[in-house]
Parts: sequence; structure tokens; C-alpha cells
Amino acid sequence: MFAVLAERALGPRLFGVFPEGRLEQYIPSRRLRTEDLRDPDISGEIAVKMSRFHSMVMPFNKEPKWLFGTMEWYLGQISELTFPQAEQLRQFNQLRKYNLEAEMRSLRDLLESTPSPVVFCHNDVQEGNVLLLAGREASSSDKLMLIDFEYSSYNYRGFDIGNHFCEWTYDYTHHSWPFFKAIPENYPSREQQLHFIRHYLSEAPGHHRDAAPEEQARIEEEMLTEIHRFVLASHFFWGLWSILQAKISTIEFGYLDYAQSRFEAYFQHKEQC
Repeated sequence: MFAVLAERALGPRLFGVFPEGRLEQYIPSRRLRTEDLRDPDISGEIAVKMSRFHSMVMPFNKEPKWLFGTMEWYLGQISELTFPQAEQLRQFNQLRKYNLEAEMRSLRDLLESTPSPVVFCHNDVQEGNVLLLAGREASSSDKLMLIDFEYSSYNYRGFDIGNHFCEWTYDYTHHSWPFFKAIPENYPSREQQLHFIRHYLSEAPGHHRDAAPEEQARIEEEMLTEIHRFVLASHFFWGLWSILQAKISTIEFGYLDYAQSRFEAYFQHKEQC
């Protein structure tokens, strides 16, 4: 995947591979910060880059099995977990009260009734995975690069966009425990979402730029609904992921706190859906 994306200039160049890793291009840059996502120019360019990413034809299985297949695997692993520390066990037992298996069935039913094109998705467009390239003018329309494709796969368009919108609300540079901060009020407004959608559609193959205003408005409203529902999948996916990371990761991070935050956001958002 990395090699194909490098060939298409959608990621760093690949110089070689060896048994323990790969040698890739160093790109003078900095990763975006959470607050950068709110910048209209940056948001518009992320939308364009995501749209180009989605338009690629990749030599992988094109069935959208990644989302629920991965979550089912996470649930299976979680069902066998236990934690030796009393506080972690308390947090874990609190999370298990959500009846995650039944909740995932409900989520699947909702999303299967929600039209969303299957495209090649990045699946993790958060600020740390977007580089702001050095030496590019602030007004340039080509100053960003997506990186870190470990979760990329064929998936529903609504997940990739909804997941990105969720990332507006999480700051992972917090310097004290649990090393993240949730700021729900930073979720993009309707106008900010439409700004993103319009830039996304400007690059989408087959989208008619000269469509009648009524048709354009209909397309935008349908995308808003699609994204709104797939936000649930983002919260659920990363909530499960974080429970598992609490057991296996060596990184100092409040994974169970993060899981709790994501599931609280999930149920709050579910009431709106």
C-alpha cells in the first residue's frame, strides 16, 4: 500500500524495504495541530486530498469488510480481557455495562440503511497524520500531505469524513494524565461541514460542478446525513480500539479514559440520530 501511494505521489517516496522496515523520504514539515483543522484553507485542502484519495483504484479487496470486521475482532479480544490494577478493572467493568455486542448490532442496522459509497479510505485523518510542508506559501493549495496509511482500506466514505470531523474535538498534546483533552464544542458547525463537503465534491469524479442549486443542495444534505450517522461508527471503533490498547500498549496514555470519552460521545450523538 505504501509503495503504491508513493508511486502516485500521495505519500512520501519509498527508497527501499528490508526485513525490519523501510527507507522512506524525509519531508521537511510539521504535523498539524488540532486547532489547525478549523482553518478554512487547511480544512478545504484536507477535503480535496481526501477526495483524491477516495478516487483511487487500489489493488485490494474492494468489499467494505474492514469496519465491522475489525470491530468484531476487537470485541472478541476484549471479551477475554482482564486487568490486574483495581482502577483499570473498575473502568473496564464500567465500559462493559454498555453491552457493546448488542450496541454494535444496532449500529450495523443503522449504517446498512444509510447510503454511503465504498471508496479507498485513509480511515485515520487526524491532525497528526497530516503534514504541513515546509517552504510552501500559506496561500498555496498544495501545502499538505497525508501520511500513516496503516488503517487504510476500502470502506464507507461517510466513515472517513465523519471520523475526521470527530478529530476536531480531541487534542492529543495534553501534557498531563490522561494525555488528551476532549472539547466537544469544537465539532464542526453546519457551515464548516458544508465548507468541507463543497471542497470534497469539487474533486470528486463524476460530480457536476454546474449542477442546479437545488440538486447541489440535495447532494449536500444527503452527505450531511450520511456523515452524521457514520460519526457513530468512528466513536465506536476507536472506543473499542482504545480498550484493547489499554491492555497491550506500552505508551503512557489514558486509554480507558479515552474509551470512556468516545463511548459517552457515541451515546450523546446517537440521541441526535
